[in-house]
Amino acid sequence: MWKELNNELISCKSCPRLVAWREKVAREKRHAYKDQEYWGKPVPGFGDRDARILIVGLAPGAHGSNRTGRMFTGDASGDFLYPALYRVGFANQLKSNNRYDNLLLVDVFITAVCRCVPPKNKPTREEMENCRSYLLEEIKLLKNLEGIVVLGRIAFNNILKIYAQTYQISLNQRMKFSHGAFKKFSRGVPWLLVSYHPSRQNTQTGRLSVEMFDNIWQQAKSLIA
Repeated sequence: MWKELNNELISCKSCPRLVAWREKVAREKRHAYKDQEYWGKPVPGFGDRDARILIVGLAPGAHGSNRTGRMFTGDASGDFLYPALYRVGFANQLKSNNRYDNLLLVDVFITAVCRCVPPKNKPTREEMENCRSYLLEEIKLLKNLEGIVVLGRIAFNNILKIYAQTYQISLNQRMKFSHGAFKKFSRGVPWLLVSYHPSRQNTQTGRLSVEMFDNIWQQAKSLIA
């Protein structure tokens, strides 16, 4: 099932604007990576398929995942995320540079709302809806899933829609986006833990510190202990 899902995802061309943009970025490249071959396709989820925790971000970075073909790999967000996962035992190494670097995740699986890099990191509502079936299918395939950590407001809002669709739970009036927000549900429904996205805009302005981010993963670790 994973193979079929990823093959379908990688060949997706449902959003003409995103197809054009991801391929343009892959052709023109950033000067620092001019000698590298860009992935330039939708990016599948990555990690432990027996994971108890799902991590959901926004979308591939133009010169990160869109270049390397693996979520949160090769950009500033990944440089902030993977060391945090390593410090609590969710990853086997501090850094992630390419999809062949022997990075292994333990008990976590990483995915995103959108699988193609959007211009200015701003996917449209229709583009997010087009991608939602892939995220839903990953949730179904993660048979040991206990909880979801969402990175950023857009991921948070999209997971709320999935909870309403899949579990018939409406959270809009009872849970607002804020770093560290947590909600536990009835048996069989994954808990939800919220974090700011580890984007350069958040980490370099001090909105998201290393300590704040580490606290999220320590809490997640304790929830599955």
